[in-house]
Amino acid sequence: MFLHMLRGIRNGAQMVVIDPRRTLSAQAAHTHLPIKVGSDIALANAMAHVILAEGLENRDFIERATVSFEGYRQVVQRYTPEYAEPLTGIPAEQIRWLARLYARVPRAMLCWTLGITEHHNATDNVYALSNLALLTGHVGRPGSGLAPLRGQNNVQGGGDMGALPDRLTGFQHVSDDARRQRVEQLWGARIPPLPGKHQTAMMHAMEHGELRCMYVIGENPVQSDADGQRVERLFRGLDFLVVQDITMTATGRLADVVLPGCAGWVESTGTFTNSERRVQLGRKSFDPPGDARDDCSIVQDLANRLGASWSYAGSEDVWNEVRQVAPHMFGGMSYARLIECQGLQWPCPDESHPGSPVLHTRLWDAVVDPRVPFMPSEYEPVADTIDDEYPFVLTTGRRLEFFNTGVQTRAYASARRQSEVLWIHPDDAATYGIQSGELVCVKSRRGELQLQAGFDAGLSRGLLFMTLHFPDQVPTNVLTIEATDPIAGTAEFKAAAVRIEPVRERQSSSDGQVKVAALG
Repeated sequence: MFLHMLRGIRNGAQMVVIDPRRTLSAQAAHTHLPIKVGSDIALANAMAHVILAEGLENRDFIERATVSFEGYRQVVQRYTPEYAEPLTGIPAEQIRWLARLYARVPRAMLCWTLGITEHHNATDNVYALSNLALLTGHVGRPGSGLAPLRGQNNVQGGGDMGALPDRLTGFQHVSDDARRQRVEQLWGARIPPLPGKHQTAMMHAMEHGELRCMYVIGENPVQSDADGQRVERLFRGLDFLVVQDITMTATGRLADVVLPGCAGWVESTGTFTNSERRVQLGRKSFDPPGDARDDCSIVQDLANRLGASWSYAGSEDVWNEVRQVAPHMFGGMSYARLIECQGLQWPCPDESHPGSPVLHTRLWDAVVDPRVPFMPSEYEPVADTIDDEYPFVLTTGRRLEFFNTGVQTRAYASARRQSEVLWIHPDDAATYGIQSGELVCVKSRRGELQLQAGFDAGLSRGLLFMTLHFPDQVPTNVLTIEATDPIAGTAEFKAAAVRIEPVRERQSSSDGQVKVAALG
């Protein structure tokens, strides 16, 4: 996606990156605004305040396509740029400049990743950005819109297929009686009308003994979930755990049964959906190694041993059923058309439909029904309180060359020579007497770790950065907080209160004995 952005910059687009760190993306941008972690709503509301105060809103679009505008106006009225400046760390005049820029340009995109959604108020963060798009009319037209950039391959496809606790395939809500009953007839099975549990809720259920077994496919929660010691304890306490994956993971090592799946890219045939909703067909090129099998055939065999009578000949049969279950999205996407068109963007309801490169175009119809509501959001500080005992904010993220918990990317020789680093601003390091490369202890209210320190002048003062790529060496999620968004269930990986000190100080204060070690 970033390569497309760079092409846009070369063609005259202007990019502003709002990020607590001066990332590679920020270095390529025209402007970088180093926002304080967790203050995104304050910034968005302050931008809206300026847009309304200076009459830059799209009044015609608001009146024709939206509802609940007055309630939103009352909320953002309090968020002057001067009020937002100490909350966000962005000067009031820069907030005004950004608001004017966004409101006045003919086309604008708001793109975000996990820095918006890995917070205890993730849904409100997204609402705040959506409100800005509605306020200016930057939605439903080519070159304008809201773009949540997915964190890994086929996350969008997983949601499309119904891998959500309250949705069926095609984002049909389980509480919608007509849609649920239609799918029940197709499947010949009853579907519970109440939502299931998202991943965080499953952890709570495990903790209270309500969930005793788990079947994990292509996920490594023991190392990727917040408050890692707690998660490992919960998985060890299960009565029965099945893990299905292409490599052995920390979660797999705790399993009673491991089922070897095959790689989605070249060892099986099936569809992928990317961030722009483009469904593409990936075709098998190699047989999987050893006893590894296609996920679809594993699940089908398991279902039949449990009493079902599934008879899918392959992935195309499954996909054709998907088209039946969710025709409003996938009805026109046969395998033949996906090959011929080199992918199609949903919704694509029938085989004469060309797909939908732009969503929400109906908002520009003469009559909009139903109209879209503004969803006012209020600023809340991060859940893990910063104080004298824990004066730093630790935020987590990724390095360009690695992927998530490193199961797939740390196998290479160049990767094996690398390790986790606690990145700190040089001025903060000087204050605490920390040298580059020296061993430091970082401690949160949940655990503590030892690792090497590195200097990064692209960090704000008071901000530390670590990744999740080396959990076998340094299990970063020992430190992170499990505070979660009540709607989405996402944990606040982006903000943990911590303190740091050189390990040599602990050694000298304990007669040379290092008493602090990585937990978990």
